[in-house]
Amino acid sequence: MSAFLLPVLFTLFVWWFSTGAILYLTGLPRWTFKWSMAGATALLICALWGLAATRNLTTVAGAYCAFSCAVLVWAWQEVAFLLGYVTGPRRVPAAAGTRGLRLAWQALQTLLHHEAALIVLALAVWLCAGSGSNSVGWWTYLILWTMRASAKLNVFLGVRNLNEDFLPAHLKYLQSYFVRRPMNLLFPFAVSASTAVATVLWAAAAADGASAFTVAGLTFAAGLLSLAVLEHWFLVLPLPAEALWRWGLSSREPAVLSTELQALPAQTVSVPPLGH
Repeated sequence: MSAFLLPVLFTLFVWWFSTGAILYLTGLPRWTFKWSMAGATALLICALWGLAATRNLTTVAGAYCAFSCAVLVWAWQEVAFLLGYVTGPRRVPAAAGTRGLRLAWQALQTLLHHEAALIVLALAVWLCAGSGSNSVGWWTYLILWTMRASAKLNVFLGVRNLNEDFLPAHLKYLQSYFVRRPMNLLFPFAVSASTAVATVLWAAAAADGASAFTVAGLTFAAGLLSLAVLEHWFLVLPLPAEALWRWGLSSREPAVLSTELQALPAQTVSVPPLGH
């Protein structure tokens, strides 16, 4: 039982703590940003080294190390984005009245450098660990990447909860690219597909005869994917998800935003109801 339960608890803790820590760092005064970025970059280098060192280590310790290192790689791009270092060439609100493909193009421009960084990091993780016998790190990164892409698309297409509180003041312009609506047509497909895959992974982790390494690796993947599904549900259910990371948001002083930023609500006007 411990071979199954401990990875579940570890995944839950890493998900909760890493999210809160990143929110805390990115809410500190701007003069700290360079130090946070330097620290994240040092951890990135160590994480890539760890992935390479454990690429053929098929032990429980190897699974834990690979999972942790992949999360640290992912954390680097989260920090780089939220600090404003790696975002996109467009750093202004959406043009007034913009809709459809034009809005999609403007939104992509706000994330272009960020998306390129995700691809580069994916290649780095693959080179370090993807072809080894311990591919836990690669699958961890792939799950994070896929589910984040799904979350971005759902926020762009429209969801109830946009989690604007998670955005630091210097990224508030991104709110103008969000759409608030009860749900969108992509959401049920994304959640259903992810839940189905997570169910298969949980079943494989619980199968008789699986090695301790396999159980740990599959449990990490299943747990992380399940938490990503939970995050998707946070987007549409009337639940205060930010309460889980109130401690992470405590570093943010009450923002005195400019008139321009205060006038950047999510796009809610002229959004048709689901199915129309």
